[in-house]
Amino acid sequence: MRVQMVLAAVLLGMAAPAQAGTVNSALFGTTKDGAAVHVFTLTNNQGMSAQVLDYGGTVCAVEAPGRDGKLANVILCQKDLAGIEATGPMSALTGRYANRIGHGVTIEGKHYDLAQNPNGVTLHGGPPPYNRRILQTVGNFSHANDAGVSFRLNSPDGDQGFPGAVTLDVTYTLTDNNDFRMDYKATTDKTTVVNFTNHTYYNLAGNGSGNVENQVMTLFADQVTPTDAFQVPTGEFTAVAGTPFDFREPTPIGKNIRSTEPQMLIGRGFDHNYVLRKSKPGALELAARITDPVSGRTLELLTTEPGVQVYSANNFNGSIVSAAGTTLRAADGLALETQHYPDSPNKPNFPSTLLRPGETFTSSTVMHFSVR
Repeated sequence: MRVQMVLAAVLLGMAAPAQAGTVNSALFGTTKDGAAVHVFTLTNNQGMSAQVLDYGGTVCAVEAPGRDGKLANVILCQKDLAGIEATGPMSALTGRYANRIGHGVTIEGKHYDLAQNPNGVTLHGGPPPYNRRILQTVGNFSHANDAGVSFRLNSPDGDQGFPGAVTLDVTYTLTDNNDFRMDYKATTDKTTVVNFTNHTYYNLAGNGSGNVENQVMTLFADQVTPTDAFQVPTGEFTAVAGTPFDFREPTPIGKNIRSTEPQMLIGRGFDHNYVLRKSKPGALELAARITDPVSGRTLELLTTEPGVQVYSANNFNGSIVSAAGTTLRAADGLALETQHYPDSPNKPNFPSTLLRPGETFTSSTVMHFSVR
């Protein structure tokens, strides 16, 4: 009888479900204006963790394993709130319109100038930027196979010069499949344009480990949208074949980063929107794959968005100190900003970014981590 009881206990133990993922919050720091900033730590059952701030929805860390089992933070972020406030969050929420708009927008016959630089360009929605706002915490959750946190940003009518009061909810989730998800949902009370993303910088070798030029990337895109001298799209589509922009096959990121091709000179490296292959609009499909050949860490990036802006951190000049305590230079990270195309409101041949009352904008981006 005792043997049977022990055997039953063993079998019950084997059948017991794994512990759920966890989410914990703590005070991260206090802004210069005296506002509290919190960090939310998500864990899964595979040993991974992620950290997100309510300050700008900043992703401070995603700890991913290499082939030796060691974890490394593959997201670029400063080490403390003082550094983040001094230079601006790096891997944070961007909107109301991510990327560039040239000379304002016209919506339902009314023109909105927006906040423009001397060249007539509005970048990432203009001031006050989303990445420096403290988001409302809607709630966190822990299920059998995932854990996450949801934030809300209420953007009033006229915010950054855009029409319409917009309510944006962003949910960050870490799953037991080693997926880190970012899901967006937005509504408006007036017709407006929206384009949200997270300006996440990746380095699969680890935060502060040096440049990403030897890491190998594949992009699931056959075209880019070339730009004028001020990096606003011309409205054309250019094939990547035979150009420095061709990552249709696995290619080291740094192979052509110093090319004299005219578009590369404008961006001083990669800073271009890729037109993703889509089976249908809004499908959650692969946009990019990056592998660090030394550690084996691999990122597969999936998105419902039609484009991804690839940016090789060309403006990093040593003024930002990473969480690892190193100064960050050009190409020490690579941003993959899943989004609609830049200047879509002024390019009728680009996918529309209009959001009307009664409609709900949704978007999802998934980072899947594995080892190769």
